[in-house]
Amino acid sequence: MLRLATKVAAGLIALAASTYSVGAQDLKPVHFSLDWALQGNHAIWALALKNKYFEENGLNVTMDRGYGSGDTVVKVAAGAYDIGFTDINAVIKFNAENPGQRLVGFYQVFDRTPNSIITLKKSGIAKPADLAGHTIGAPEADSSRIMFGAFAKANSIDPASVKWVSMAPNLRETMLAQGQVDAISGFSSTSVFNLIAAGIPREDIVVIPYSDNGLDLYGSALVAKPEYIEKNPDIIKGFVKATIEGTVALLKDPASGMAAIKEGDPLFDEKLEADRLAYLMDIGVLKSKAFDENGLGYIDPAKMETTIKTNSEVYNIAAPAADTVYTTAFLPPQAERMPPK
Repeated sequence: MLRLATKVAAGLIALAASTYSVGAQDLKPVHFSLDWALQGNHAIWALALKNKYFEENGLNVTMDRGYGSGDTVVKVAAGAYDIGFTDINAVIKFNAENPGQRLVGFYQVFDRTPNSIITLKKSGIAKPADLAGHTIGAPEADSSRIMFGAFAKANSIDPASVKWVSMAPNLRETMLAQGQVDAISGFSSTSVFNLIAAGIPREDIVVIPYSDNGLDLYGSALVAKPEYIEKNPDIIKGFVKATIEGTVALLKDPASGMAAIKEGDPLFDEKLEADRLAYLMDIGVLKSKAFDENGLGYIDPAKMETTIKTNSEVYNIAAPAADTVYTTAFLPPQAERMPPK
């Protein structure tokens, strides 16, 4: 089974630290949390560290793994991290329930949510309606589990017809492979490749994407507390620029991104993660028509309004004003955000 790092390896942090030899005292410290253990798309920031993009933008960034989007939201809101990479849908729900601790998205990394139901052919589950009467496993903080109510509504599924089984994040795919649950919810880009690493043939894995079944919503973004953003606009601008530079470098040369993580984490599976990254691009999450035409980080206001409205209806919360959920104020000009052809 794929062994995922419990934290960004000390070697990767050492690699980052080695870039700060000149003018290090002038760099502004930033504590950054990922949404999950190291995966191919996280090479965006591994390259930003290795290639000194953060340093060139005045930042000394330390980066830790995450334990699910919901967990990252809580930790950033609590001040344990300055910036987080997490699902914007989890942010909308959290803000409604915790108005005094709300977060704001300032750079949209995923143009589409990879939230999905993942199962095996032997379960007999092939479409959303087939989930009735089955058990689904996921950590309680998992964003796809948090969003299941919206998925159920979009597909006329009675949520009460499904039984949820809670589990530690690292046991999710194992429990599906062992038949302890009928399906799991999660990012397809995570679960599919963890199952493959566990020995499950790709052709035996069934993915029911939320985005193809009534929930074409935005996915993960960079977020921070509004107070932090207001106090540190130069940090936010610099982080966005370094992220764009890291994304462009990764799209140009995916192998270099895998190698950058491997330098700090000897257990990192470069081939598996390159395949995972390619999958994210193929399904329109990290590379999309909207990004190709409008630049990385582009947000379609109508699509974001749909994302906000869907969350408000499902969770019976007042729809928040769009400017309390996200801002595009820190995006550089479009010409500086275009992905490689």
